Parts: sequence; structure tokens; C-alpha cells
Amino acid sequence: MQLLTLTVEAEAYAIESRQVVEVLPLVPARPIPRMPDYVRGIFIHRGRLVPLIDLGLRLADHPPAELLSTRVIVVEYLPVQTGADHAPIRLGIVAENVVSFCSDADAEAFLPGMHMPSAPYLGRLLRIGGRTIQLIRVEHLLPWELVAGLVNLDASLVPAASYS
Repeated sequence: MQLLTLTVEAEAYAIESRQVVEVLPLVPARPIPRMPDYVRGIFIHRGRLVPLIDLGLRLADHPPAELLSTRVIVVEYLPVQTGADHAPIRLGIVAENVVSFCSDADAEAFLPGMHMPSAPYLGRLLRIGGRTIQLIRVEHLLPWELVAGLVNLDASLVPAASYS
């Protein structure tokens, strides 16, 4: 699997390249009131309104430095809750130092799986080229009920427990 690597607070992370639609320079977003702090707002990408997630705030409780290498990674995924007949969901992810592509086949070692209920978006750890890289599971970056509201999904797809 090919991976796009990036950093958050000097730690290396990666996103599966098959989920990456495009990498853009940092774009302004229209804030949405009452959203969690890691949701910067929405922006227009190729005629579609796309939620913009601040990866620094989501992973490290600190906004990323706005460097020349700070980018918006536009990703797309199909949540299991919606089934195959629904259009993929698109998110913009703000990250600093969007670095390069690498392959998990080059991993010298890996921790096959981690499951932390408080951080379901954190995937396995890989050791590649002397760096420890943690995979980000983009389909879990936002709670399901927040995704459903932001992309206007059918409310019946949101689990009843999510409304409490």
C-alpha cells in the first residue's frame, strides 16, 4: 500500500494514497458555529462544499504551524454505514509538512493494530527508513453523527445512541 506521509507536532503520520484525491495549498475555510475546535469549517473544492479538519488540533490539541509546506489533503472514503449506493464522502485535512510517498512494503517493523476507543482514527504503526509512522484512518477522523450532519446524509443512517 502506498502512503502519503506528513507530520503533526514533529511526529510522522501517513494516509493511504488511494484515499487522497488532491493535495492543495492551505485554503481559507468558512467557520461553522458550534463545531468542535478541530473542524475549521467548510471550503469549496471542485464545486462541492467540503468539511476542513485541522489535524494538529485533532491529534495533538495544537493547530499546525502555517508553513510553506502546510497543505490541505483532500481525501475521499465511503463509510460502511451508508452502503455502496451512496457517494463517497470528501474531507479536507490540514497538515504541516506533507512530505512524500512511501510504501508499507518498505516497513522494517510494524505494530499490526491498535484500538483506542478515544482515538479510533489512529491506525497501525510502521517503522520505515528509521522513522516510526502512524497510519491515520480518515474514515474515523470525525464522529459519525458529525459526518452525517456536515454532508447531509439520511438521518436514519445515524445510530440512535448518537443523538444523546
